[in-house]
Amino acid sequence: MSGDQQTPRMTNLPVGIDADGQRQEFDSMGTVDVPADRYWGAQTQRSLLHFSIGDDRMPKEVYHAYGYVKKAAALVNAAAGRLPAWKEQAIVRAAEEAIAGRLDDHFPLYVWQTGSGTQSNMNVNEVLSNRASQLLGGTLGTQEPVAPNDDVNMGQSSNDSFPTAMHIASVKEIDEHLLPQARELAAAIEAKATEWTQIVKIGRTHLEDAVPLTVGQEWSGYAAQLRACIDDIEHSRSGLLELALGGTAVGTGLNAPSGFSRDVAGKIAELTGTSFVTAGNKFMAQGSLDPMVRAHAALRGLAVALMKIANDMRWLASGPRTGFAELRLPQNEPGSSIMPGKVNPTQCEAVVMIAIQVLGNDTAVAFSGSQGNFELNAMRPVIINNFLHSARILADGMEKFRTYSVSDTELNREKIQQYVDESLMLVTALSPVIGYQNAAHIAESALADGQTLKEAALASGHVDEQTFDSVVDPLSMVGHGVSGA
Repeated sequence: MSGDQQTPRMTNLPVGIDADGQRQEFDSMGTVDVPADRYWGAQTQRSLLHFSIGDDRMPKEVYHAYGYVKKAAALVNAAAGRLPAWKEQAIVRAAEEAIAGRLDDHFPLYVWQTGSGTQSNMNVNEVLSNRASQLLGGTLGTQEPVAPNDDVNMGQSSNDSFPTAMHIASVKEIDEHLLPQARELAAAIEAKATEWTQIVKIGRTHLEDAVPLTVGQEWSGYAAQLRACIDDIEHSRSGLLELALGGTAVGTGLNAPSGFSRDVAGKIAELTGTSFVTAGNKFMAQGSLDPMVRAHAALRGLAVALMKIANDMRWLASGPRTGFAELRLPQNEPGSSIMPGKVNPTQCEAVVMIAIQVLGNDTAVAFSGSQGNFELNAMRPVIINNFLHSARILADGMEKFRTYSVSDTELNREKIQQYVDESLMLVTALSPVIGYQNAAHIAESALADGQTLKEAALASGHVDEQTFDSVVDPLSMVGHGVSGA
């Protein structure tokens, strides 16, 4: 059906199912039977046959992102007169259904497929082609009136469209889930730091007693870690705003019209409300996946910070009678099938496991990023699968951690004060007055003889009671509140 023919009327016919539930689709290699109630075509079916490996499916977020790619390309091609308006309208409508997730059941492919993502690109092309043809009253499987390669894939290659979809999906996951949850968690921890600014506790270094600080200072450190991670993620996100689309097969833009890369990036930016631009160097954009590697490294940094925070909290809440017992975490569920009344720091444990998984994912992403060969990195599916997995579990984990642990965590003030009263490292304040060696001997004597620090200090003869009381004042030893000494 040529562009000068009468514009077909859009319909919304149901997908037909023949007697055996199959229909024939074709590609350049021949015909293939596919399920008649699915929009995909021959290349998708071949991939399902050859790459049914494990249970790992290409994330649906990639296909939603691909909807933006195909919609933008159709709009740009139609505006330039390369695609009839009636085809554009049908492709755009089908792409919008993909973006909205209404075609998710028609994107079945596995992660473990061609490393370029060609099979997923063709899955999208076939689904949108059949759906658009159906809307125009065509017959599924005929590639008429809308063809997967010539129309839906016009001006594109898998080599430039798949990394473009990767970037769109990653940025959306960062913007819509990861960063909002990271900011909310940081704010919740900052609120605790402010609340506990004046509560003095004993610090610990090398897992041993150290000098005092406030609980607020300790928690301000957690918040600062998260804020630094947020900065890193925002910085690395900027690299994902550059899109490879328009480079086609090897970065030269063969078969893409002049200005296509700029125009389609601008259209994607308009459709998504995000400042995407065309990549300045398509050979880098297609021969490497460096922006994805850097962005995941920032996710790894967040995982490291979260592990530190969650581990500190579960150690500080250990007990209730034979651990540190400084914190009281919310009691969300019974902790043991055999020990009645036992409650465990389960939200903290979940965060630690998430962090471990993200560190493992990062190893896979970094190794995959190193495997670019010449004009293509053919490890794309494993990278985007790991990236979206990491971002998703980090975001969900932070939400649950904040809601069910951090927000309702309380202090055991009596235990905290007990540790302050019993601490030997308060002797550090005496060091400038009586000398390091004399102060060390006082601490050693107190520990050996079971004395309080004050008793040992007075027995040493190096300090009188008035001097001791004026110098060994825990509140005066913590510096200047949550901003540190």
